[in-house]
Amino acid sequence: MVGNIAMIENWKTYKLKDIVDQDRGVSYGIVQPGNHDSEGVPVLKINNLTNKSTDRKDLHFVSSTVEEKYLRTRLRGGELLLSLVGSLGEVFSVPYSMKGLNVVRALAVIPVLDEFSPSWVEYWLKSPTAQNILYNIATTSVQATINLKELREVEIPYPEKEEREAIASILSALDDKIELNLAMNKTLEEMAMALYKHWFVDFGPFQDGEFVDSELGLIPEGWEVKSVGDLVSLIGGYAFKGKDFEEDGEKVIKIKNIDGQIVSLNGASCVSQSIGDKTNEKFIIPPGSFLIAMTGAKVGKVGILPDYRERVWLNQRVAMITSPKVPNADILVGNFMQSAECYAIIQNLAYGSAQPNISITGLESIQLAWPQKVEVIKTELDEIADWHSQKMINVNENIILTTLRDTLLPKLISGAVRVKDIENQVAQAL
Repeated sequence: MVGNIAMIENWKTYKLKDIVDQDRGVSYGIVQPGNHDSEGVPVLKINNLTNKSTDRKDLHFVSSTVEEKYLRTRLRGGELLLSLVGSLGEVFSVPYSMKGLNVVRALAVIPVLDEFSPSWVEYWLKSPTAQNILYNIATTSVQATINLKELREVEIPYPEKEEREAIASILSALDDKIELNLAMNKTLEEMAMALYKHWFVDFGPFQDGEFVDSELGLIPEGWEVKSVGDLVSLIGGYAFKGKDFEEDGEKVIKIKNIDGQIVSLNGASCVSQSIGDKTNEKFIIPPGSFLIAMTGAKVGKVGILPDYRERVWLNQRVAMITSPKVPNADILVGNFMQSAECYAIIQNLAYGSAQPNISITGLESIQLAWPQKVEVIKTELDEIADWHSQKMINVNENIILTTLRDTLLPKLISGAVRVKDIENQVAQAL
């Protein structure tokens, strides 16, 4: 038996190797796939799964002669994939849209038979119990790696079919709602960016009118060039001392936390409540604020802080957009700063020294076109603000749903709680 599994009365166990399609088994993907630009057979990498991207530019490609040796790992849809190297134990369910693709060596393909409930196996593999087992069987001589021989021997507990499918249904309902919110937010982001580009870059509604010269090139008559500092206020974070930081306490947002459009508290440094109480409240980050990295490799990256329902602090070398000088201008400027156009501007301003760096003054000096009469764009400002509010509602709901799912997962998978005991709680969350 690989690993320790506490048995629940009437639950059986099966080895992973015994619950898969025996013609395919548990196999790893193509060794040394290489890159062939846009030719050959497409091969998925782990980042294709985490980013849900199957754009050809993001894929590996191998020749058909290489892929012929790995036909049993060619995806048919419905398999589970498990990361074997580096970031161990990540589990993915293969959508049927990926049918026909293959995978890299770092992924195990696990074609669980329908009668053994692939969704149950997926959630069990994601549980803390399974993750501990996977880490315990990994070799670490050079890089942490799960050996397929050991993986095939992992034992999986099985309640009766009705119960395991009910558990998987509860967890997948939470996952589906999280994914729906993410998809909605992606649409909202695209709408906001499209509106900004149409009005403030292409000047689409004004193409039939007169244009005048400006520092930014031709802009519509009745418009002018404004700086970011004319429209919003920005502040830099507080210079907490190294000795202030602790493992637990109130979170502090540093540059490292700005990685993607939403700022995560995972891995955030902390200060004690007593240190926080002595710190100026202006450095508390209101939920929904736009934060900008000012130094290093991430300079110009912009993220939004969700409502984590706790006091969160702004660290030095991170800027925050604060009060707008025009209603809703903070939302529009935040979207502008998240654009590729503004990122390029910040990069150009920041480089030239030993370490990329930009000041608050530098950020406030960035220019954009703006109508002399703000009433011209009031509807658009209100619309972007409404989209931002809906996006933050979805983000905050996902925090609650994710916490609920991660709390229920080990309890349901271990039998510590039963579906009937938490159905109402999940229904209210959904």
